[in-house]
Amino acid sequence: MKNRVGIIGVGNVGATLAFNLASKNICNEIVLKDLRENIVEAMALDISQAANAAKSKTIVKFAHNAEEFCDCNVIVITAGIPRKPGMSRDDLLLTNAKIMTSVMNDITKYNPNAIYIIVSNPLDAMVYTALKAANLDKNKVLGMAGILDSARMSHFIQEKLGYAEGEIEASVMGGHGDDMVPLANYSTVSGKPLDKVLNNDEIEEIITKTRHGGAQIVKLLETGSAYYAPAYSTSLMVEAILNDNKKVYPCAVMLEGEYGYENIVAGVPVRLGKNGVEEVIELKLDEKQNAEFAKSIASVKELVNTLEEKFFA
Repeated sequence: MKNRVGIIGVGNVGATLAFNLASKNICNEIVLKDLRENIVEAMALDISQAANAAKSKTIVKFAHNAEEFCDCNVIVITAGIPRKPGMSRDDLLLTNAKIMTSVMNDITKYNPNAIYIIVSNPLDAMVYTALKAANLDKNKVLGMAGILDSARMSHFIQEKLGYAEGEIEASVMGGHGDDMVPLANYSTVSGKPLDKVLNNDEIEEIITKTRHGGAQIVKLLETGSAYYAPAYSTSLMVEAILNDNKKVYPCAVMLEGEYGYENIVAGVPVRLGKNGVEEVIELKLDEKQNAEFAKSIASVKELVNTLEEKFFA
């Protein structure tokens, strides 16, 4: 059986993801779709040639229309606009919700068995939008954020220690924003709990840096945002689903009673397989973490309330 991955939105993240998947031979076929047809055709050619250089068997194509973008096992959506000067948070939210809804309405009927990975921002609200727009089962739509945020936390731990590259396991929950919840007690260095190798002040510094890791890159770039780490993080999710390897990753999913919350999207550890989200794993949080998670949920709820009042009403 062929594994086909669709990518909608071939900007920096989408193109880098396609390159990662193709060069690593993760799937049989990749189909790209973007409003800029000349760009997406060029990207398909370029990435296909890279795949051949890597001796990969992955075929890279582009779709002119929704009918050609069909029969995908996994679809990754990066489509959306970045926040521009003078644009309010609600403007960005409602503009990208309109784009997300249009995309989902355009493609779901041609991809009845697909698992959808959302990368567009604001991430948690866009997962919510995709679920509501397409009326899909919650296991079929999830967002990429937790792997990226955990990778950023790992980087800042390594930066602080000056060693342990590749031996750090960091864990982050909550919404993809300033209110995310880095979990120091579920993070380790060479198997040792983080608080055994760093003191409380150092851990708090790492947590602060993690929460602002994306903004740091945006500030340095001046135009644009991160794409290598987001794309690689997404490729791990795609690989887990296609290979049905039941790996546990933090992903943004709809909660239906887990952690005590209903009808809200947040980043939590999940087990990924061929059916998408196959299990939501409930970690035991301490009092402070529960409070921080509640604050993170509240931030996402504000966005969802705006959607319900101004978009889905």
